This record gives sequence, C-alpha cells and structure tokens, in this order.
Amino acid sequence: MRALAVDPDVIVVISDIWQTTSTAVRAGEEGFLIDSPVLPDELDALPSLMEQAGFPVSGLLVTHGDWDHLLGRLAFPEATLGAGEPTAMRLAAEPGAAQRALRTFDEEHYVDGRRPLGLAAVQALPVPGKLSIGADGDELELHPAAGHTDDGTIYWLAWRSVLVCGDYLSPVEIPMIGERGSLRAYGETLERLAALVERATTVVPGHGSPVDRETAQRILEEDVAYVQALGEDGDAPLPEGRRGSPQRDIHAANLAAVSG
Repeated sequence: MRALAVDPDVIVVISDIWQTTSTAVRAGEEGFLIDSPVLPDELDALPSLMEQAGFPVSGLLVTHGDWDHLLGRLAFPEATLGAGEPTAMRLAAEPGAAQRALRTFDEEHYVDGRRPLGLAAVQALPVPGKLSIGADGDELELHPAAGHTDDGTIYWLAWRSVLVCGDYLSPVEIPMIGERGSLRAYGETLERLAALVERATTVVPGHGSPVDRETAQRILEEDVAYVQALGEDGDAPLPEGRRGSPQRDIHAANLAAVSG
C-alpha cells in the first residue's frame, strides 16, 4: 500500500491489488474517506495512518457498489457510511452480494481472518447533490456516474480542485462496461467528466495513481475514442500504454457486453 499527499487536505491511499484507491479528505475538524483499499493489512493500517497524518474520519463515502470499494467499514466499523442514492438502492436490493464477492476473492487469494463486512444503515445521498464538510462551508459535489455500473457517483472537491471519479479515467485500466453497466451511459459520464477535469488540479481514479489535469484530459480523449469505436464498429483499438493481458481480457468482456 502506498499513501500520497496530493494536497494539504487530501491523501490518496493506493492498494497493492488492482491499485484500488481510497481518498481521505479533510476540512478543519471533519473528514471523509472515499472508497477503500482491499487487503486486510492495508485496512488495518488505515486508522493509524489517518491519525498520524491528522486526518479525522467522520464518515465513509463510496463511488459505487462494487465490493472492492466498500471495505471502509472494516477499518472504521463505527463510521457512518454514505453513498449516492443509486448505490444505496443497489446495496439494499442485493443484501449480502458484496460480502459473497469478498469471500470469493479471499478464497481465491488464500486470505484468512478477515472480519465480517457490515453494510447496514447506508445513508443515501442525493445525486446530483452536495454534502457539507467542515465549519467553513466547504462542500463535496456529487455527480452521477453510470456506465461502468448503473450506480456510481463522482465527488468534486471544489475548494481543493480535486476530482474523485471512481472507476473512470484510469491510467492503468481501459473503460470497463460491467454487468450492470452501459456503453451509452459510459459515454455520457465521460462527457460529464470533461467539464470537471477542466477545473481540476488533481484527478483521482478508482484504480491507479492520481493524475494531473493534462494527463486526465489525455486519458479522457483516449477513453472517448475507445468507447465511440466500440459502439460504432463493435470493436476498438486499446489505448496506448493500456494494452496488457488484463486490458485485453477487459476488452473481450466489453465486446461480449456490447454484442449481447
């Protein structure tokens, strides 16, 4: 696990598996942790890491309902858990699904001794909407982000010019149209992201290291071209630098999703 201070009030933790990111946001005496790392030792280290850095964790937020982004409660079991309304509805409609997926991952990777994951009492947040943080009137803006899944929330930290976008604009992963996703919705989310990226100093993807505005714009252009080609031709070349075996597997799954 790596921890990067991308701003005086923003720390990004990057998991050793899938480079899944978790973003700690601070505003005065209040703070949120958006998404989570994956491995047990990483989650165990989070409370002391946040304490040493002076980052309070008043609550947890998630960008979408895939299990690898939902593990914050294992590090902060008493913290409130907030999610965009679509994600809260998904979790309510699929009780135990995330826990089963986590158990499958642990069995496949010989992970022992993980505590049970509790996802009860999820606070549904309006999307689009705003969430106040701190005593100075700072706000997290929530924007819809369907496409990878049918839920999904983008968090725009206007007072820090930081964009936390979930499973989009990854420097290591091509666009992934999941089982709950949609190619059309993915394209619409990329359009929405374009305006936010123009205002951002730092963009934090759901997988991979944070990137600056210029890099995010390049990734955005590549992803738009990929998604458009996938829709128009039923196939698409992989973006430069994202052509490894995992990306080819994702591409094959995208083709199957588009064709069927």
